[in-house]
Amino acid sequence: MNPLPLKLERDLIFLDTETTGTDLTTDRIVEIAIVRVKPDGERVEYRSLVNPEIPIPEESRRVHG
Repeated sequence: MNPLPLKLERDLIFLDTETTGTDLTTDRIVEIAIVRVKPDGERVEYRSLVNPEIPIPEESRRVHG
């Protein structure tokens, strides 16, 4: 039984990133999370921290924890 209110015909993937800021030219990704929902309702989750190779601003630390 599919616990989703959607009837999926193929996988649905949600992608979330956490970054050091909002400037596309200077800020970097620090975390990536992916949730893959299969048509039968199975969920596969992936999460990884990424070394941004720059200091993380205090404002970003407050937002992301």
